[in-house]
Amino acid sequence: MPQIRIRRTMSACLLAALLGAAGPVQGEVTVAVTYLRQEQKAPPVLSNLDPIPADLGIAGAKVALADSETTGRFLGHHYRLQVISVEPGGDLAAAAKTALAASPVLLLDAPAESILIVADLPEARDAMIFNVASGERRLRDRDCRANLLHTIAEDAMRADALMQVLRARRWTRTALIVGPRPEDEDFAATLRAAAAKFGVEILAEKAWTFDTDLRRAAGKEVPLFTQDLPDHDVLLIADAADDFARYVADNTWLPRPVAGSDGLSGEGWAPVLEQWGAVQLQNRFEASAKRKMRPRDYAAWTALRAVGEAVTRTNSADPVKLRTYMLSDAFALDGFKGRSLSYRDWNGQLRQPMPVVNARALVELAPLDGYLHQDNDMDTLGLDRAESACRAFGGMR
Repeated sequence: MPQIRIRRTMSACLLAALLGAAGPVQGEVTVAVTYLRQEQKAPPVLSNLDPIPADLGIAGAKVALADSETTGRFLGHHYRLQVISVEPGGDLAAAAKTALAASPVLLLDAPAESILIVADLPEARDAMIFNVASGERRLRDRDCRANLLHTIAEDAMRADALMQVLRARRWTRTALIVGPRPEDEDFAATLRAAAAKFGVEILAEKAWTFDTDLRRAAGKEVPLFTQDLPDHDVLLIADAADDFARYVADNTWLPRPVAGSDGLSGEGWAPVLEQWGAVQLQNRFEASAKRKMRPRDYAAWTALRAVGEAVTRTNSADPVKLRTYMLSDAFALDGFKGRSLSYRDWNGQLRQPMPVVNARALVELAPLDGYLHQDNDMDTLGLDRAESACRAFGGMR
């Protein structure tokens, strides 16, 4: 026991010394952060095996709060987290005004349209808002906002990572099944664009039209449904609501792997990550939340940890100073993915490696070797500078 206490004391002293090297303490700094969530009615799906956790996203922010406080206590930096949930159909704008009056740092968990409403509020002009929920392209493209940063992975980043792996495997002949919801078509469009970008061919598409209970009939119905697809290497599935994709695998006419919304997929985070210290983050999260970490939890964790890192380096809670530092070349965040994370200074997206995983293992970490970029090979994933129509970040190079 004495040895354990000595080691803990030495570790604390070493951490204090290392943090002290970042710059002199200039007084106490208190950082107030609000997690604002627009609750959504989940659409009816065939399976209830994977319910949505009530604390999805929030749990990641709480772990990040504890991590930031561990660092901050040596520097006189203190963090507070308030959680505000707005019921479906409730007045998110009014809740955002209340939140922004208490704190200019906002973690926003809402659909894309609602995110834009909050970002455009006069009270939000000088705030720093983190999108931790929506991967829609338009938020990083023509509908970007200067006060809006994105820690959730862009949908195109996920699709590009998947296509890099398919190309590397030479699984370049695919077929695509598209679900009936608008968000399914949106994801299908993202998959099509990524396939064209990396030279993966989509030979045929079929719309998912079943309204029967596939929990009983999948073994009979799915083979017939996929029988007329041309020969392919991989079957892509666009099922954004996680409705039917789970019933396609192992029931297809041809014995082929599935990818996209089930099977092999690109994700911002996955419970199967174990390398690069990821298991320590997974363990901390599981001890706190009593469940596995999901991509939205990771997005909230990175958002609050990015704030903590910027506060540590600038010794300031001013959102303008923090944002300027985060978008600079000096910013780097350890995200437990083997490489430092940083923000794209043309649209505010968090630049990050993308795990391509199946249900039980990490398959690859994208970008893969050989995919080169003139500035940063992580920018081979998602909207690159030349592809983005975002002009809100015009002051940046």
